[in-house]
Amino acid sequence: MPTPQNPAPDTIPDRGHLHTEHRLAASAGLDAGTISDTLKIINDADAGIAGAVREQIDAIEQAVQLVVRSFEANGRLIYIGAGTSGRLGVLDASECPPTFNSDPDRVVGIIAGGDSALRKSSEHKEDDPDGVHPQLDTLRVSSNDTVIGIAAGGTTPYVLGGVEYAKTLGANTGLLTCTPIDQPSWCDVLIAIHTGAEVVTGSTRMKAGTATKMVLNMISTGAMVHAGKVYGNLMVDLRATNDKLRDRAARIISQVTGLERADAFILLDRADGRVKPALVMHAKSITLEDAVRLIDQHHGRLHPILGDPK
Repeated sequence: MPTPQNPAPDTIPDRGHLHTEHRLAASAGLDAGTISDTLKIINDADAGIAGAVREQIDAIEQAVQLVVRSFEANGRLIYIGAGTSGRLGVLDASECPPTFNSDPDRVVGIIAGGDSALRKSSEHKEDDPDGVHPQLDTLRVSSNDTVIGIAAGGTTPYVLGGVEYAKTLGANTGLLTCTPIDQPSWCDVLIAIHTGAEVVTGSTRMKAGTATKMVLNMISTGAMVHAGKVYGNLMVDLRATNDKLRDRAARIISQVTGLERADAFILLDRADGRVKPALVMHAKSITLEDAVRLIDQHHGRLHPILGDPK
C-alpha cells in the first residue's frame, strides 16, 4: 500500500489568526507551578464562559425558534461536527430521548468518521467538505429540518460543507463557533461565542468545548420546553422504565397532585408509566385513552389543561 502523501505546506491554511489558536498569557507558566496552580488557572479561564454565552443569547434564541418550527412540522434538529464538536453534538442528541421521551430520530448527531470517532480520533475526516453529504441524503433532509454545524474555529470543511449542502436541500441552517467569523450566506443563524485563547493553546476541548456544551444544552432544552416536553420545570414527558425514573416520576406526580407516594405509584402504573397522562387522568378524572387524546389536542402541552403547576 502506498504511503499517504502529506499536503504541501503552502496548501495548508494558516489558522493562526483564530482566537482559539492564540496563546493565553495567563497560562504561559502552566507547567511550572503546582497541580493546584494548574487547576486554578484552568478554573479562572473557565469562569468567563457563561458570560460569553450570554452575549450570544439573541442568536441562540433565533436558533431555538428554528428548531421549534421544525418540531412543529414533524422535522428534526440535526447536528454536524468533527472531533470534540462532533462528540458534543452526538452527546446532546443522545440525551434527548431519555430526558424528554422524544423520538430517537428527532434530534440527530453526525460526527466526521462515524460512531467509531466517538472513541477513536478520526480528525483527518474533517477536511472533506463533501464528507457528510451522503448521510444528509440518506436522512432526506428537507425544509422541515434544522441543521446546525458545530465548529469551534469556524473553519472545519466537513462542517461548513455539510451545512452549506443542507441549505441547498431546503433546511434551516445554523453555525455554532467559538471565535468571531463573518456569517456565511448559507447560514440562517450564526452563534459565535467569544471564548478566546485556550489554557492549552489550540485545545478547543477546554473553554470552547465547555461553551459548546452549554449552548447545545440551551438549544435542545429550549426547543423541547416549547414543544411541551416540560411542565413548569418538571420533566413530565419521561417514561418510567427503570427504578430511578420510576422514583422521579412518582415524585413529580406527588408534587403536582398532592398524592402520597404510594398512590402516585398506583396512578403511574395506571398510566402505563407515563407522567403526563397520569397528571391529566388525576386532574380530569378520565381514562388513560381520554387523557392521551386531550394531551394530543393541546399539542403535548399541559399548561392549557392543568394551568400553573403547584
